[in-house]
Amino acid sequence: MFYWLPPLLWMVAIFFFSTDYFSANNTNGLTVRILLWFDPQMSIEHLRQGHYLVRKAAHLTVYAILALLLLRAFRAGSLRRWDWRRALYAFFIVSIYALLDEYHQSFTQSRSGSPDDSFIDMTGGSIALLGAWLWSMWRKA
Repeated sequence: MFYWLPPLLWMVAIFFFSTDYFSANNTNGLTVRILLWFDPQMSIEHLRQGHYLVRKAAHLTVYAILALLLLRAFRAGSLRRWDWRRALYAFFIVSIYALLDEYHQSFTQSRSGSPDDSFIDMTGGSIALLGAWLWSMWRKA
């Protein structure tokens, strides 16, 4: 039962990230300050592009972590390190949650749901699961 707590808590965090608190307008200030710390001469257009890329990278990363947490929960202490069925279950949940997350965002005031973001989310989950598979193959060798 403990194995399911981390992915559930992570899903709650994702739900919170989908609120107005983490809209582009609210994350812009911090992101711009960080980007300007790296390059104080950065143009406005480059700052916009950087902010966009940071937000998309966050989508990718957050769902990659969710996929790994789900894979671990499905494994639940099994000695078998890799199982395609468990990976597919994890990917299925990541995909459904990505779609529901974007649907949720469509009801917030300063955000909108985007199929492109769902695709990025699913890509993050896929990359993480592929990495886990490669890791398990490397460990066997």
